[in-house]
Amino acid sequence: MTVPEEFSKIRKVKKMLNKDIRDLVQYGMEAGLVPACEKNYTINLLLDLFHEDDYEEPTEACNTDLEEILKNLLDEAVKRNIIEDSIGYRDLFDTKIMNCLMPRPSQVQEKFWKEYEKSPETATDYFYKLSQDSDYIRRYRIKKDQKWTVESPYGTIDITINLSKPEKDPKAIAAAKNAKASAYPKCQLCMENEGYAGRLNHPARENHRIIPITINESQWGFQYSPYVYYNEHCIVFNGQHVPMKIERNTFVKLFDFIKLFPHYFLGSNADLPIVGGSILSHDHFQGGHYTFAMAKAPMEETVTIPGYEDVEAGIVKWPLSVLRIRSKDEKRLIDLASHVLDAWRGYTDEAALVFAETDGEPHNTITPIARKKGDMYELDLTLRNNVTTEEHPLGVYHPHAEYHHIKKENIGLIEVMGLAVLPARLKEEMELLAEYLVEGKNPAENEVLEKHAAWVAEFAPKYEKITKENVMDILHEEVGQVFVHVLEDAGVYKCTEEGREAFRRFLAVL
Repeated sequence: MTVPEEFSKIRKVKKMLNKDIRDLVQYGMEAGLVPACEKNYTINLLLDLFHEDDYEEPTEACNTDLEEILKNLLDEAVKRNIIEDSIGYRDLFDTKIMNCLMPRPSQVQEKFWKEYEKSPETATDYFYKLSQDSDYIRRYRIKKDQKWTVESPYGTIDITINLSKPEKDPKAIAAAKNAKASAYPKCQLCMENEGYAGRLNHPARENHRIIPITINESQWGFQYSPYVYYNEHCIVFNGQHVPMKIERNTFVKLFDFIKLFPHYFLGSNADLPIVGGSILSHDHFQGGHYTFAMAKAPMEETVTIPGYEDVEAGIVKWPLSVLRIRSKDEKRLIDLASHVLDAWRGYTDEAALVFAETDGEPHNTITPIARKKGDMYELDLTLRNNVTTEEHPLGVYHPHAEYHHIKKENIGLIEVMGLAVLPARLKEEMELLAEYLVEGKNPAENEVLEKHAAWVAEFAPKYEKITKENVMDILHEEVGQVFVHVLEDAGVYKCTEEGREAFRRFLAVL
């Protein structure tokens, strides 16, 4: 290559970089991340990331497609040997890029509370939009999640196959093994994540912002989940790294939050393994602006609890065992919930396979969900038990082995409420299974599909004809019905007369 050709190539590359930087800054201004007065400042921050000290304003038309701009910038960072070409390194660097557009945490907090003066909903609308515009919530990945619904005896159940979490590539796995061990931040829910550059075994959070709130007279953080499973999926977490614990103060915290944000629900995972969430080491709740099937489910049987005759109470028509309590006075619900929790912690009914403890290990706990409906506060208390047996070594009230081909993981808060979060592997497995069903091939002959063979043999005869046009609808329906059975497995008291009688025996001790 001649000197003029080399010079021309360099000039062309710089011109492309200038355009992508200009486009990104324009995106930031249009999204409200960057005020017009900070345009030059933001351009200079981005130039520094790419080790450039020269810039010329492009004349070409603007493109503000964030996914495309970031891809171009990441490709350029790879070419310049600034980063390695792998998902892990690219995710760390694009977060660094987006941080150049971000307002400082104090500015976000000030804006949030200014919007809150208008209404709590206006404040959360602002913060949710910011969390998406900043690419903290990667909208273009969330769109890849597969979502559908199925009808059940308990209402319309939501099903998702989670595809938004990128799978770790071999380079990242190898590098993480050799990485220096670090206990900072202690976990992904700690306050210290705000602005953290990340590493291969801990996500970058430079574009992450937290709203400090006070609940139960203590410091907590309010943020959105980067992997939103439903509308405005938020996380409320303790300012201190302390483990999950369901106790009286749990109910106080739930209602303190609901009083701050009455348009949101808030719930807690249980605090025991098997029936708890994925992070038991840090006290936190999950909530959002969404109405789940569980919230729509009616009370099929009302009960009166001595000393709490003023509180509406009843068994919810739901596959898990749920006691719903309602009152205009949240303090009465806190008192009653504490009473129910204390009673359930120590309750044993061998005939119903409910054991408070075995060999000193506790088994009973509660998954609570709070919301406000009109002028009434409502609290759903989902009874959980993590006892195991030889027949069910992963848990009696856990997805049984016959359903593990679809769902083997814990049934946490989100699933308790009626939204299945299914593993990403199912996307490819369902696509392959669709081919086998249409062609009339036996899934048992395929190593990947073998685990689905018994299930297919059970449901396939129900359908007169399985074609290319209807096969995915059939699979969606059947996967959804498996999840309904999974929820039934998780119910301590089954939706049968025998199960209801056992439920009543517990309620009688309150």
